[in-house]
Amino acid sequence: MSTPLLEVVDLHAGYGAIEVLRGICVTVDEGEVVSLIGSNGAGKSTTLMSISQVVVPRRGDVRLAGESLIGLRPDEVIARGLVQVPEGRRVFARMTVLENLRMGAYLRRDADAIARDLRHVWELFPVMEERKSQLAGTLSGGEQQMLAIGRSLMSRPRLLMMDEPSMGIAPILVSRIFEAISRLNREGMTIFLVEQNARRALGLSRNGYVMETGRIAFSGPASALLGDPRVQSAYLGA
Repeated sequence: MSTPLLEVVDLHAGYGAIEVLRGICVTVDEGEVVSLIGSNGAGKSTTLMSISQVVVPRRGDVRLAGESLIGLRPDEVIARGLVQVPEGRRVFARMTVLENLRMGAYLRRDADAIARDLRHVWELFPVMEERKSQLAGTLSGGEQQMLAIGRSLMSRPRLLMMDEPSMGIAPILVSRIFEAISRLNREGMTIFLVEQNARRALGLSRNGYVMETGRIAFSGPASALLGDPRVQSAYLGA
């Protein structure tokens, strides 16, 4: 069997005396979209931040292509090819769109490839090229989300983790965001997606995980989860 691109094994993490994650296990194979769904406060964002080493795990392992990330700094994790689009977008408000995108490539020195990746972002989100000289803080929420995704792509990730990309965004722009995620995956990008819109997330995914109070409650093929009465009752409004 081939080595998973991402493997999270018995991950425990928290803040101070509070333990948030209690033995998380997740596998993401290269080339697939995998979704993590659950209620607010279940620990989904902490899971992503612990994988990125922004939150230092207390126990367990995180492996990218078979190599442990435990003990690395977040910038070293990015250099290995694992990049996170954070919840709430967190763009540099007083910098232009173009400056934000260039910040995504701050670890790179391959100027020609950076220029090609910038053109790819323009193709994916044409409005970003139109607004390239505009301050990021003046963009709409949906446009800031596009910018946050584009900035992450400028790091040339091998695995892209996305935390609630549709949160607080107008419905028409939510559709554009999901279309972009689908296109990126068709182009070969591996994506680990945390998303409040469980139906759309699972609809894009091959596999999914359902999280409850710091643990993985159950998992399986996304199509099976969409038909699971537990998922339908708790997360799909059925």
